[in-house]
Amino acid sequence: MTPPSTTSSIRIAKPDAVLFDLDGTLADTAPDLGEAANRLRQRHNLAPLPLPTLRPYTSHGVRGMLQAAFDLGPDDPRYTTLAEQFLELYAERLCHRTTLFDGMEDLLSILERASIKWGIVTNKRMRYTDPLIAALSLHERACCVISGDSAARPKPAPDPLLLACERASLVPARCIYIGDDLRDIEAGRAAGMTTVAAAYGYIGIGAPIEHWQADATIHSPAELLRLIDITAW
Repeated sequence: MTPPSTTSSIRIAKPDAVLFDLDGTLADTAPDLGEAANRLRQRHNLAPLPLPTLRPYTSHGVRGMLQAAFDLGPDDPRYTTLAEQFLELYAERLCHRTTLFDGMEDLLSILERASIKWGIVTNKRMRYTDPLIAALSLHERACCVISGDSAARPKPAPDPLLLACERASLVPARCIYIGDDLRDIEAGRAAGMTTVAAAYGYIGIGAPIEHWQADATIHSPAELLRLIDITAW
């Protein structure tokens, strides 16, 4: 399905902060997550799968990767063991081929020059998030880094986004949250933030992006700047 065009009629007042989902929004982590899935398949005498087959499942974490690699879900008796093995393999090489998406570094630099804070809110566990952010040299630049086990409830609950605002002294209504999964938009909306769907991310399974009811949709990091009211900068 062709993704919807940017909602060009939307104009967003200069925010106090832009908060990003991690996998599939800020960084392209699919190569390392896919490698872990294929190493696990190899351990179980299965042939590797091409990255394009695995990529759409990446934003769904371990559950998504095991669904793609082994066609099983959490109710399968093998799930817990395979999940532990997958995470063990991923931790060994969690930033081998992971990079920021094209244009993301420029976007972050522009936000910083405009005195707009930016942070990260992800469902990835802290034990994987923190070393990954450090490896990408972003840990000293982000105003906050909130992981899936930082708050009482992960996304789609608003708890992680509200915690991010608490830690960075932000007002939710003056923040933008951008993500590549429906739960990102649900969490942002529940937190009272302006929501932006990242169509350049790992879109492919679940509800179509046009049904997410995000305030806007972008197809590259650079497009975010077109949505923000530059007259307020």
